[in-house]
Amino acid sequence: MKNRVVITGLGVVAPNGVGLQDFTNAIKIGKSGIAFHQHLKDKGFSCCIGGIPTISDQKISEYLTPLQLRGFNSTSILYGCIAAIDAWKDAGFLVDENSHLDYDTGIIFGTGTSGIEKFREAIYQIDNQNVRRLGSTSVVQTMASGISAYLGGILGVGNQVTTNSSACTTGTEAILLGFERIQNGKAKRMLVGSSSDSSLYSWGGFDAMKVMTYKHNETPEKGSRPMSETASGFVPGSGAGAMILESLESALERNATIYAEVLGGNINAGGQRNGGTLTAPNAEAVQKCIKDALIDANISADKIDAINGHLTATSKDSLEIENWTKALNRKGADFPHINSLKSQVGHCLAASGAIESVASVLQIKDQFVFPNINCEDVHPEISALISTEKIPTKMIEKNIQIVAKASFGFGDVNACVIFKKYIE
Repeated sequence: MKNRVVITGLGVVAPNGVGLQDFTNAIKIGKSGIAFHQHLKDKGFSCCIGGIPTISDQKISEYLTPLQLRGFNSTSILYGCIAAIDAWKDAGFLVDENSHLDYDTGIIFGTGTSGIEKFREAIYQIDNQNVRRLGSTSVVQTMASGISAYLGGILGVGNQVTTNSSACTTGTEAILLGFERIQNGKAKRMLVGSSSDSSLYSWGGFDAMKVMTYKHNETPEKGSRPMSETASGFVPGSGAGAMILESLESALERNATIYAEVLGGNINAGGQRNGGTLTAPNAEAVQKCIKDALIDANISADKIDAINGHLTATSKDSLEIENWTKALNRKGADFPHINSLKSQVGHCLAASGAIESVASVLQIKDQFVFPNINCEDVHPEISALISTEKIPTKMIEKNIQIVAKASFGFGDVNACVIFKKYIE
């Protein structure tokens, strides 16, 4: 018999709120974390707006030691450490460098790129033949698994410790990989999540692809417009989201706070066939991912109360809504409420699935649906499929039992996870 898996800790570093309470307050009122950034303009970006978390040096010193911060230059690892340590403490665990090694707990913490700024420094040092000036932390800051390596040592966990990377699907995938490990009895607890930095190199690549909006440099808070007729491309964001997943048995033994239960989910790919490409989704595979997630969770489509979509404010938003209607066989007024956190924080890339999953779970905990800001003009292709009342522009209080969260990433990869209110 497979173990039931629950969520006992949450942590988040987002453009509109750092820490669980600030983030919860922000998403309820629809606070935007998007701002104009002069350094983007100075570098010749078309899109000069983005979502970057605000973190003071004092705050940073609460999470990393002076030794760890020596030569440190990786916001991806920084964001991930803050979110993950917050989730760890939220679940009732202590951070103790002298703690016993915990073989029952593991980490799957994803990222897209790690320490690009540090990597850039290293390239210049090598070009200038200053190899010895690279510093002792250049490797751990630039290796893909740097984030899980940092966390593994800080927290002293002895189960699987690894980093996954699947573009925008990374965070949702990490949750499902951790879920399966606990479900199958290979761990009692898993710290899962993902992070993404605000590197000019990552953002610049998307700017060059012309998929980011350039129309809102004067009105940054209006720039991210998922499901809107006037959407003109995504706004880049950064940050991290983290969860402590735990077997129900372990959580009850500890008398832990339970935010929600993970019922199941699915990960698949479209193989870049049937209209799918490196950057566009295979609609058939997206629909299958959602349907198979429902099967894995052992629920019917009519039980879903809300959807937290991928919905990036690009031309593919209408296709995503169409895929949801077909996968669930629900449309019009029968469609669940749906929202996109990207309207508030932008597209946090590899961190998006984790940050948005934290927001999804908070909706279950506090029984609300957060608003889609900047969506007063729903795209006509979307309003032809679902009732615009299902796309709230103000927070609504609602009985939320089950939320479906999906992410669809470059490489034609998909993930969908089903969260449920925990009932004793």
